[in-house]
Amino acid sequence: MTIILRAEPLTRDAFAPFGDVIEASGSDRFTINQGLAERFNDLARIDTASEQGQTNISIVRGAPQPLPVSLKLVERHPLGSQVFFPLQDRDWLIVVADAKDEPTPQSLRAFKARGRQGINFARNIWHHPLLAPAPFGEFLIIDRKGPGSNLEEHWFSEGERPILAE
Repeated sequence: MTIILRAEPLTRDAFAPFGDVIEASGSDRFTINQGLAERFNDLARIDTASEQGQTNISIVRGAPQPLPVSLKLVERHPLGSQVFFPLQDRDWLIVVADAKDEPTPQSLRAFKARGRQGINFARNIWHHPLLAPAPFGEFLIIDRKGPGSNLEEHWFSEGERPILAE
């Protein structure tokens, strides 16, 4: 039996079990720089310090994956959180599963993020690698660097791979 995932809109409440939605709308804000700028504050709980980890900031350019796409694997980071924030105003997709159990196709949830929404995967949350919009997607990444093993992968067998559709 093939599982077909359909993306639901990304909201703070819906994504809360998996981490944080990063967006200006609805966040704490105040003016800075003598009133010339507005700061949207405290948007995510960055978690990188375990086992002498440090915070790493990078930019990733992802190749597009046209839908429908067969989801071969999910990954998680046991030592820290991971932020993805788009650097272009294009919708993009996120696939997650709860950290409690080994992921199954039935445990996956898909979200459609607007181009001005980023996310912070909480530590240990299973997620599909970056699903970039066409023609490519550039994302600001904030995650952990340092000692320790911070990547676990779970591969779905060919017969159980879920399909992410529009």
